[in-house]
Amino acid sequence: MPLIIITGLPTSGKTTRAKQLRDYLSERIRETTTTSTPTPSTGASPAGPAPALAPEKDEKSSAPKYRLHLISDQTLSIPRTAYDLSAAPGAHTRSANADEKDARASVYGAVKRVLSDRDIVVLDGLNYIKGWRYQLFCEAKAARTPSCVLQVGCERERARRVNEERLARRRRRREGGAAAGEGGGGGGGGVRQDGEEDGQDSRVEEAEEGAYEPDNWENLVFRYEEPNAMTRWDSPLFTLIWDDDEAQTRQVFDSIWDAVAGAARKPVKPNQATVQRSRDAGGDYLYVLDRETQDVVKRILDQQGNDGGDEVNIPRGEANDGEGEQLVVELPAGRKVGLPQLQRLRRAYMGLNRGGIGLEGVGNMGPGRIRESFVDYLNDALRRIADENLTRPSLRF
Repeated sequence: MPLIIITGLPTSGKTTRAKQLRDYLSERIRETTTTSTPTPSTGASPAGPAPALAPEKDEKSSAPKYRLHLISDQTLSIPRTAYDLSAAPGAHTRSANADEKDARASVYGAVKRVLSDRDIVVLDGLNYIKGWRYQLFCEAKAARTPSCVLQVGCERERARRVNEERLARRRRRREGGAAAGEGGGGGGGGVRQDGEEDGQDSRVEEAEEGAYEPDNWENLVFRYEEPNAMTRWDSPLFTLIWDDDEAQTRQVFDSIWDAVAGAARKPVKPNQATVQRSRDAGGDYLYVLDRETQDVVKRILDQQGNDGGDEVNIPRGEANDGEGEQLVVELPAGRKVGLPQLQRLRRAYMGLNRGGIGLEGVGNMGPGRIRESFVDYLNDALRRIADENLTRPSLRF
């Protein structure tokens, strides 16, 4: 099922919208499961009620149709400092943004593990680089599942104030925790235990809020690349702003559901390069190219004479062997063409014609066309080699 990418400025309310979307999708999944599950009918015989039997569980009907996953920095335990480029790299650090690359690799691996036709993945995070969104789009397309982008809009000054408020609350919690630790130093086990619980609560709240350092926040805002609905990896694009009420939020979520799991969902066709080609009876293009050229080389070796200068007839296809129009390979006179030379020409031809992948169904790159093109290539190459041998001066010793 689809991949929903949430993007926006730091501290713009993305996590709040992600949780709202998760609750909405959970409700829609329950409704879909309830409506698709048949209600068992209970019947009674005319002679009286039938004896009660243990109900059989139908796992297929009771299982939910979709599975929901919420992936974020909090669920993967990625700290906000991973995106801080202002700090000097350590002695054993690859580069200044090594932590950010590792964080994106963790997010990418988590998304790839759960992305399938039965899983709805909500990716909560900055997702501020368009190349990163394109990578996620390609991964969803390779899995033949749709993807969309939800942009959470917020004014820059408001997002900055939210970050400053979170920083202030974090400082107050740390100061309060330090004061509680100093005051409970000689108190006993009970006070120290309360201090540990307060410290754990403060760490949980700090992880949920996710404040950024001021320089880091400004850097992330400067590097943010807004999604564009005109690009295929950012479409369909849905937008929610800070002031949107519950009704507007519900309407946007309904549109998202229709686009990725409802009637408006479009079938996803993977790129030609990512399609796993099966070796059927006809074979894929590279297999056909190898087979046809190898057959031409084999026929030349079988039919040519010892003195050279022969004309070898090649059928246009294996089906009309010996019948119909024939292709002619003109061998140079005076010498025999060996297998090494033919194999070199064959490999060169295959290297030039590997770009025909995907055109075998059109008709101009079918087996007959491959044979004709390869025969023309051999005639030109052998004629050129013969002319070079004639013009090359002979060396006398």
